[in-house]
Amino acid sequence: METKKTAVLLINVGTPDEPKVKAVRRYLTQFLNDKYVIDIPWIWRKILVNLIIVPFRAPKSTKLYQQLWTEKGSPLIFHGNELVEKLQEKLGEGYGIFLSMRYGNPSIKRVISTIKKEGCEKLVILPLYPQNALSTTKTSIEYVHKQLKKIGYHPEIKTITSFYNHPKFIEAFVSQIKKHKPETYGHVIFSYHGLPNRQVEKLHPGITSDSCNCHTVFPAHGQHCYKAQCYETTRLLASSLKLKKGQYSVSFQSRLSRNWLTPFTDENILGLLRSGKKSILVVAPAFVADCLETTIEIGYEYKEDFLAEGGEKLQLVNSLNSENSWVEALEQLIKKSPSNE
Repeated sequence: METKKTAVLLINVGTPDEPKVKAVRRYLTQFLNDKYVIDIPWIWRKILVNLIIVPFRAPKSTKLYQQLWTEKGSPLIFHGNELVEKLQEKLGEGYGIFLSMRYGNPSIKRVISTIKKEGCEKLVILPLYPQNALSTTKTSIEYVHKQLKKIGYHPEIKTITSFYNHPKFIEAFVSQIKKHKPETYGHVIFSYHGLPNRQVEKLHPGITSDSCNCHTVFPAHGQHCYKAQCYETTRLLASSLKLKKGQYSVSFQSRLSRNWLTPFTDENILGLLRSGKKSILVVAPAFVADCLETTIEIGYEYKEDFLAEGGEKLQLVNSLNSENSWVEALEQLIKKSPSNE
């Protein structure tokens, strides 16, 4: 009996359709109104986002997206499309690979409709976030299920909620890092996207973000804790690279307030410089594709500050994008990982 095609839905955060104020405003409005991104009562979120944050942030963010944009367009999109092509070739006719964005285009809503029309009986939901967080993984998966219910589509579902410790994922990032000869740098920073402390603490009540011991061990609540998964990712990468304690550190970027996960990457970089580390290699293992937070925030803004303060070299490791090692990792995740829905 012929097996029906399995659809694989790859999900990333998203990007504006173009680097213009109107498109950026539209993207930020959708993104920041998500209750999992800004988790305050909805009426205050609406006022804060629509009347304060978006009007003031959109013009500034547009300038940053203009720096990020290439002749091919948004890196998140063109790297994603290249990844789809390679993964489709790798998995063959039994699979259909689809790229979608939680916010913006290609929208999950439109892609889910396309998958239904193709008659796929199986669906693999694969958010492209190595570490599991409410504001990335959970919101993506919930939104997929909302759209499935809305159009009455009931495929057999397999959900992959994280892959921070998958050997092939670690191997793929190690391969990228080794291209820069990490042993030649004064220090290696593993930088992860920050989150409000309250979002981390929601996942393990009674344990504050500051008191969590995930920086030294993988705690019992680690399977549900974003911060713990970040530190475990680092331990696995550092072990594979044979980095010793003192040669590397963990920090968090893209904060919106002081009450976010610490230490902060920008402060960590300047602190290391003051301690005599003139050359730093930065790895961002929370991102599987180059984007605003890596290319611009680390590769341009943090680098500019570092050099202005007397640093000699700050190098960002490119993300996995559509590297063959990453394609192989995804193949294993899709074919061999059990559902953890």
